[in-house]
Order: sequence, then C-alpha cells, then structure tokens
Amino acid sequence: MEKATFAAGCFWGVEATFRQMPGVLSTRVGYTGGSTDNPTYKEVCTDHTGHAEAVEVEFDPAKIPYSDLLKVFWENHDPTQRNRQGPDWGTQYRSAIFFHTPEQQTVAQASKESLENAHRYSKPIATQIVPAVTFYPAEDYHQQYLEKRGQASCHVKT
Repeated sequence: MEKATFAAGCFWGVEATFRQMPGVLSTRVGYTGGSTDNPTYKEVCTDHTGHAEAVEVEFDPAKIPYSDLLKVFWENHDPTQRNRQGPDWGTQYRSAIFFHTPEQQTVAQASKESLENAHRYSKPIATQIVPAVTFYPAEDYHQQYLEKRGQASCHVKT
C-alpha cells in the first residue's frame, strides 16, 4: 500500500472524489505543509499556520497507479488559482501535491509539465509539488463530511 497527499481547496469535496476510486483503500482529511503542530480547523482558517487543507489517500498501486490519482487531482480543481478555489481563499486552499517518494515526485512533475506543454489552461499552473511532511488529521466531524450528509460533491470540475 502507498500514500498520496493532495491539496486542492476545501478538503471535503477532494476527499469525496478520491473515496469513490477503485483501488483507494482509505482517505482522511487534515492539515499539512505548515509550521503549527497539531493545528485545529479554527487555527488553519486564520491563514496563519501555513497549513493546507489536504487529503491523505491510501491506495493499492497494483489496482490504481499514482498517475491515475494525479489525473483526478488535476481534473477536479483549478490548479491555476493561487491560494484559492472558488469562493474559498487563503493559503489553506492552495493547490499542492505532497509527494512521499522520489517516484511520486517524478511522476507528479511530469504530469504538471505535460499539462503546461499542452496549454490545457489559459493561465500558468500554480500547483506546488513539495515533499510530504507531517500530516495532522482534521477533527472527526470533517472526516467523510459530505458522505455523512448524503452529498457527493461540493466543488467545480475544470
């Protein structure tokens, strides 16, 4: 089993999208990439912790390759937005890929370059590709938030 971590705006919709994918074993939402230990949602929302709202995905690479996860990541948010997605703004809503292995880094960078070279977007891609650091799970009420409320999505596909 492997882990992948993505930030693409509000983590509720991102998590719901990944949970539906065959080969994804589990997901959890949380905070990563900042300087505060064990941040709370309230602290992250101040835009002072440096953390992104993110989703940690545990997947079986024999059933779903990392490149397929990246494809879903790119297609389900606007990677040209810097520190925002839709009505949500702040560094906690930035677009980022937190790689766990050198192989993930290579594949993520290649996928970003491929999209840039294809001129898929009218603006430059703002997505960060950075090493995974400590992931702090969000509070229980955030886990599978949309699923608990009978909703499938809360974000706009590009």
